Amino acid sequence: MKVIFLSVFGALLFFGVSEVKPVVTELFQSDTTQLVPLEKHRSEALVVASLLGQHHYRKTELNDSLSSVVFDDYLESLDYNKTHFLKSDIDYFEKYRNQLDDDLKQGDVEVPFQIFRIYRERLYERIDKILADLENEIDFTVDEYYDYDPEKSEWATNRDELDDRWKKIIKSQAISLKLGGKEWVDIQKTLTKRYERYRKIFQQYKSDDVFQIFMNSFSERFDPHTNYFSPKSSEDFKINMSLSLEGIGARLNNPNDYITIVDIVPGGPAYKSKKLFKNDRIIGVAQEKDEEFTDVFGWRTEDAVQLIRGDKGTIVKLQILPKDAPVASEPVIVQLVRDKINLEEQSAKKQIIPISRNGSTYRLGVIKIPSFYIDFEAAQKGDPNYKSTTRDVRKLVQELKEENVDGIMVDLRYNGGGSLQEATELTGLFIPQGPVVQVRNSNGSIDVQKDEDRSVAYDGPLAVMVNRFSASASEIFSGAIQDYKRGVIIGEVTYGKGSVQQLVNLDQFLPREEEELGQLKLTLAKYYRITGNSTQNVGVTPDIEFPSFVDMEEYGERSLPSALPWDQIRSTYYDASNYISPEMVQSLKVLFNDRLQNDQELKDYIKEAKEVQELRNRSKISLNYDKRKFEIDELEKKRAAREGGDIEDGDINDLSQAVTQSEVSTIEGEAYENFDKDLFLKEGLYLLAELSKKKIEQ
Repeated sequence: MKVIFLSVFGALLFFGVSEVKPVVTELFQSDTTQLVPLEKHRSEALVVASLLGQHHYRKTELNDSLSSVVFDDYLESLDYNKTHFLKSDIDYFEKYRNQLDDDLKQGDVEVPFQIFRIYRERLYERIDKILADLENEIDFTVDEYYDYDPEKSEWATNRDELDDRWKKIIKSQAISLKLGGKEWVDIQKTLTKRYERYRKIFQQYKSDDVFQIFMNSFSERFDPHTNYFSPKSSEDFKINMSLSLEGIGARLNNPNDYITIVDIVPGGPAYKSKKLFKNDRIIGVAQEKDEEFTDVFGWRTEDAVQLIRGDKGTIVKLQILPKDAPVASEPVIVQLVRDKINLEEQSAKKQIIPISRNGSTYRLGVIKIPSFYIDFEAAQKGDPNYKSTTRDVRKLVQELKEENVDGIMVDLRYNGGGSLQEATELTGLFIPQGPVVQVRNSNGSIDVQKDEDRSVAYDGPLAVMVNRFSASASEIFSGAIQDYKRGVIIGEVTYGKGSVQQLVNLDQFLPREEEELGQLKLTLAKYYRITGNSTQNVGVTPDIEFPSFVDMEEYGERSLPSALPWDQIRSTYYDASNYISPEMVQSLKVLFNDRLQNDQELKDYIKEAKEVQELRNRSKISLNYDKRKFEIDELEKKRAAREGGDIEDGDINDLSQAVTQSEVSTIEGEAYENFDKDLFLKEGLYLLAELSKKKIEQ
């Protein structure tokens, strides 16, 4: 049995900050390790370059053009905000722009190590300057602004310009602490400790860390899901992807000095809380009885993970900057109970939700699928009871049929992917037989994954709910259901990841080394819908599209600079069920558009979405405390008015009245917390109820 896993993975990068050119001398003496290439790095660089050139889906020649792009990416990975290197540094490095390709062909990685050593020296110099400046209290009454958009920034031409930039950065951080209730003495202490620890972190960097940063600048130019993992990162990756670990169930990274959530493990505390999301930033961590939060800005990812992980049943508190919030916003505090995360917690679950519609009540089944999982080891051993998405959903569908539901909603929101085999077999539960997805390999050959089972587990009204975070295997399933016209797809345009990766151990290509080698996650194929269209970059467009907070240009495959392009291949033959007709979809669109115009909850949502987008587009923030506080207070007032306003003034729709507390408490499986506040699920079920009504009328 061949299993291919499709998912959205974040690269394990360490981004920093940087400033001029002399090579580090005496500063090296205080470091715990000297940063020079190891002999194994030469071997690994040669193998990675060979694997990428011969086997990556995108055929890219290792030449001066690629070298130039890798050069820019490497500098950006070190100094993303352009806050350390001067223009003179960049000019000095320019002689290496077209040299990296020739060096990689020889396994020579001395240049990136030299650049990093200079970068680290600049960082030490900057920290010394920051600590000296913090001796003087900041004036929060000066009317000035800070533009924190790195894409709009240029390299500083002199030290005075760079000093002014940092003065505003530190002042912005200080205002954020002041907004959190801290006085100057505490602000000074917090920022001093922050940057002292930041120095200590870089003193502990090892050669493997530097090699990983550079190799990712190289590998990710082929596509964003091709990543190099150092031996230490490989181990962390295995732990974070494990189905049995104790913690909050989130995979973290450190882009631009913020500990950032890059993946939420289905079934874990973070997932269940409904309060943490991808790209949220963790700026502080406290244990249950701690009154003070430990500031984790600039921490290494593994150090932050150690602070957040803990024994099952213990409490951890996190200070969160939501993904959509400006960096100067007041943090939100989220409290989680650590738990053991296992396959059972990630299993598909069901519940029945009654929905009132025009005097009739429809009992609708909801099946939540967090990921496309399979216990591959148990399946290989012939265990007749091995767990998989399809086996679990088949059982849940049968139970829902026995309970006489009027329709079924498959909820794939926040499902980042998983097993291609499971996406194919799950589709087979709802169609009689036929192709589900086409896979085009790097050599141009095309494999068609088919459902060979003629039986259908469920032939009633079906809806699939997706959002911008539904990716990969989720897009295969939803795309196939749409192409077969078997069910109606509801929600947001999906992520748009249409590529297939395989994890490769580098030590299998080299003589046994004394030291463990790293791994390469390599993109080997792309998948296509049965129509021949790729989901790459474009995702799956729902039949009924909901308004979204998230722009595909900002979050989604197409937002990644090296993403593979969209294309198409020939359609394969398939026999559509035509269960969903164009007229039926159009009538549901009319119904939903009418609700968009008249339902107060939806109108408020759209208004809030526009405000969030406006905030995202603002990179210029005030460094006057009173002005900043006024802006935040106004935003909080608007949010409070939306969430806790007088509902008698609003239009209470019949959906919010349909589910009583007693009904929710009897729902089987893991109930949706605060169902009444899950606006999109309510709207999706409203449309499914209408679909059920039409089928009954037919």
